Amino acid sequence: MSTEYRRALRDRYLAAPVMPAPSPWRPVGEGLVGVGGLLGIGFAVHPETGHDLVMVVSSSGHGLFDAVTGERLARDHDPDPETDTPDLSPDLTCPGLGPVAGTPIRIAGLFGGGLHSGSGTGWTMSVVSPDWPHARVLLSADGGVNAGPPGGTWWHIFHSTYSEFRAAGFSPTGRTLAVATSSDLALWTGGGHGRG
Repeated sequence: MSTEYRRALRDRYLAAPVMPAPSPWRPVGEGLVGVGGLLGIGFAVHPETGHDLVMVVSSSGHGLFDAVTGERLARDHDPDPETDTPDLSPDLTCPGLGPVAGTPIRIAGLFGGGLHSGSGTGWTMSVVSPDWPHARVLLSADGGVNAGPPGGTWWHIFHSTYSEFRAAGFSPTGRTLAVATSSDLALWTGGGHGRG
């Protein structure tokens, strides 16, 4: 890539305002869920409702959220010290809780790992940092090309300016998009969730 092209791309990202995600994506709950000391997140599927679940690992324990309603389903303030952070597991997992108790859940965040960058239905997301260390999350309907003005085929949906970026990506089902920072969890649902 030429220096001129990189400069133009950087300028495009810097100029793009934060905007709502397009249909069918909608924010879950009130938008942001405050989670102080957030270290990482992972996904599971509720065995009864079929809803995506988001497990949050933080310095103050583990939490499990319904990614359709935003409801916190379970909380463990004092997880086992041998499994309380994903870096203690060779595959970056922590044991699930609540309806997925005992199921190992892969966690992406401070200790590594990653989430899906595509939904499997044509949506992609990417993280760019034209004003590093601040991260911007882009949602794309064009396979991640991000051509043209924002709001056409790509949207700047999240800008982390006040806390450290941890992870962003789609659930394995492609029905949920999550962004985690050291202080917050943001969720969008794209419909198509299971029963209930």
